[in-house]
Amino acid sequence: MKANKRLTKAFKHAENRTFDKNSKYIFFSDCHRGDDSVSDEFIRNQNIFLHALNYYYKENYVYVEAGDGDELWEYKNFSVIRLAHTDVFTVMKKFYDSGRFIMLYGNHNIYLKSKHFVRSNYYQYYDLYNQKKVDLFKGLEPKEALVLKEKDSGQKIFVLHGHQGDFMNDQLWVLSMLLLRYFWRYLHLVGFDNPTSPARNLFKRHKIERIYSEWIEKHKIMLICGHTHRPKFPKANDLPYFNTGCCTRTRGISGIEIINDEILLVDWRIAADEEGGLKVLRTVVRGPEPIEKFDGRK
Repeated sequence: MKANKRLTKAFKHAENRTFDKNSKYIFFSDCHRGDDSVSDEFIRNQNIFLHALNYYYKENYVYVEAGDGDELWEYKNFSVIRLAHTDVFTVMKKFYDSGRFIMLYGNHNIYLKSKHFVRSNYYQYYDLYNQKKVDLFKGLEPKEALVLKEKDSGQKIFVLHGHQGDFMNDQLWVLSMLLLRYFWRYLHLVGFDNPTSPARNLFKRHKIERIYSEWIEKHKIMLICGHTHRPKFPKANDLPYFNTGCCTRTRGISGIEIINDEILLVDWRIAADEEGGLKVLRTVVRGPEPIEKFDGRK
């Protein structure tokens, strides 16, 4: 199936929600939460991510996890991921319980397409300390894509992970998963990169970004995604393609915010103050810009 058709199909079957100037959204993707071992790339940023989530919860944001939250290709047992990042899942549950959590699946957690898998792993878990089952995300329904529609203008924003149309990570995802789980995972520890990943392969990244651009140009709809691990905020006269970046960089995490009908790219990282103390700082990298500026219909 051609990439354009895959994206269009995801758009037609997406979860639809409205938003307005009072709405607040934070989009993170590509956390790749692992098992707290040396191969877990998220662990270096766990405290930064936790601090950011607490900030967004207190500020009444809706948290959209745009795919690849949990690294289910490398670690087939979700329980080890939950145990490794208990504090993070505790805050995510607060978002879920308040109706402010939307989980999209990507290629690395494509197992979330299975209702049985979600029900068996994400609804509840067994608390070893209290020796009883405890609710986690009971009733969770992960989606492939999300369409946000501005209440007054009708402008649409298409949100998905972005692996759709990436041949090795979409149609041949089972092969890529097996190669990563039993081969590239171990080579990566000694410095070799997985050539099937757009995060590691510049040629693949540019090819995928061209696919996004072609779809946007054809359908005149603003797009927010992840997958490539490269943050993107369009410059003047660029197509309205936004990328959250990822949460596995050595320098911190990045995300996309929507607030007051404006959009901005933010960066969270640990920095030293004048006294040498370390603290987590939020920095606006690009924006804010009015969302209507990126309305392709105009």
